[in-house]
Amino acid sequence: MSSGEDRHVSPDHEALGRAVRALREAAGLSQEELAARCGVHRTYLGGIERGERNVSFGNLTRLARALGVETSRLLADAEALRRQSRQH
Repeated sequence: MSSGEDRHVSPDHEALGRAVRALREAAGLSQEELAARCGVHRTYLGGIERGERNVSFGNLTRLARALGVETSRLLADAEALRRQSRQH
């Protein structure tokens, strides 16, 4: 992707990324540390946090486990952030 090219980010993916970032920061983890715990590359995790990646169920569950939460909690946090963004 060129530097001037915009990538469409869906509100749902953006909310999931914000939820991952918030949980990661609350756990005191860097992107690199969380990526290592999940077995994904740091740049892939960055793409998730920016809402640029469509995360597979397997990666979603690995992320949640590495963050020390249930997958349902991660999704609930994302949905709450999505609802907040609709209200603003």
